[in-house]
Parts: sequence; C-alpha cells; structure tokens
Amino acid sequence: MNRTRRQVWGEGEQAEQHYLVQPRALAGGGDVRHVSEFLRASGWRDRSKADGPLVMDSPDRTVRLAYNPYVQPGGWALHATANGQDDTWWAHLGRHTPVEIIAGLTDALARPRSAHAPNVWAPLHQQHWHVRPEGRHATATSPDGTTWMQYHHQGEGQAIWWSGAKDQQGNGWSAQFSISTPMHLVQAFAAELAHSDPVMRPRGRVPLSAQIRTWSVSLLPSELHAWQQARITAARAAAWARTTTPRTRPRTTARPYAPAGRTRTRR
Repeated sequence: MNRTRRQVWGEGEQAEQHYLVQPRALAGGGDVRHVSEFLRASGWRDRSKADGPLVMDSPDRTVRLAYNPYVQPGGWALHATANGQDDTWWAHLGRHTPVEIIAGLTDALARPRSAHAPNVWAPLHQQHWHVRPEGRHATATSPDGTTWMQYHHQGEGQAIWWSGAKDQQGNGWSAQFSISTPMHLVQAFAAELAHSDPVMRPRGRVPLSAQIRTWSVSLLPSELHAWQQARITAARAAAWARTTTPRTRPRTTARPYAPAGRTRTRR
C-alpha cells in the first residue's frame, strides 16, 4: 500500500538567529514591509514606481505616505489634505525610526478613531517618563534619557511636536509633526515610542550601541511568516468590518512575536 506522507509544519527548515532589542527606539529602522503590508491589507493603494521610493495613498486619497531611502537624509513623510474633519497636516520621520514606532502612527490611520479625547502624555506617564512643563513648551524624556517627546511653541499660532532618540555615540533619529496633526495619531505614535516591549531584528541588522540590550532567539522561517501574516490578516479583517456592521470588531494589531519554549540568550 502506498502511503502519502503529510508535510509537517516547519519540517526541513533551519532555524535562523534573530535578536530582541531594547529600548525599541534605538533598534534601527527594521523592515519597511511591517508598515506597508498592513496599510495595503487595510485598503491603501500602492503608488510606488519600480525601483523607486515607497508611495501609498489612503483609500479616500486624503493622506499620502512616502518612504525614500535613496536621498539624504531620507526617511518617512506623511502629508494629508483637509477632509472636513481634520485640517491639512504633515509628519516627517527619520529613516532610522523603528518601523514599529512608525506603525503606531500609520496603523492608527487605518483604524476607526476612538471616541475618547486623546492625550499624548498619557502613554508616556504610564511608562514612567519624566514630563516637564517649560512655559509654553513641554518635554518628556524616557527613564534612560535616550528618547524624548516635546511640544514646542514657536510663536503666535506656530507650534510643532518633536520627538527622537539618540545614543551616546550620536546615532539615532528625529521626527516632527505639524501642530495640526490629529492628536489621536500623535498619541498612537507616543504609545509605541514609549512601549517597554523589545522589537525583533535579524542577525546583522542590530545597531552597534552601548545603550541597547539584546537577547538571542532562534526562529523557523515559518514561525516568523506566521506572525507577519497574523498582522496582515488582522488588517484585512478590520478593513472588511468597516464595510459591515458587526456587533464586535476584530483585533487590529498583532502582539509582538515572543517565541514560546525557546531559549533567549541575553547579550
């Protein structure tokens, strides 16, 4: 009798070394697809040209996202036109801004807006950041002093949000948001900026910095793909839900991958 051997999930794969990195703000840029694939699954249109920078438009064409690594200093840019609910706004973020922090902002663009009044400082207080009012300005600094969030009043009717991270070697990034940037988006960015969970980087993509902590972890390619696919599937489900009237809405973000039962080696 012929027996058909069923393929076992992960059979024949070789584990690959990755690293969990803290603090996330100093983990380096990461894989751009973490941002773009979620937006694509959420109904955003990819307007990129072959071998050119990433360009994507929101479903209603009021927001454009661009990522250009081919120019100096390069980085991320968001520009939005007035839509009856929000004024025109913009945000510029350096190329070394971790994609997980970028996604805090861009994922929020693809989700329904909360009915609760946004508070940019709330997620920073929750992570024990030092928040200091300075006249018309306000600055929040992470407990290790590497990362900041600032509201800077430049003059009559002129103000910006400014954020960034820098290690002792001077490596880092910065970001600016126009004062008209919707507060719920700035809050979503701040929440990911201050999040205490590590982010994952493949071997060879971990920045050289004396101020980061890393843990080695071995992953099968299928495990990594499954985690990435869960995030995309969640985005598609949320996009579908917005066109219907379900009683409950599905989760729109996947938890950071934390391999169960595998040994982590701290470096």
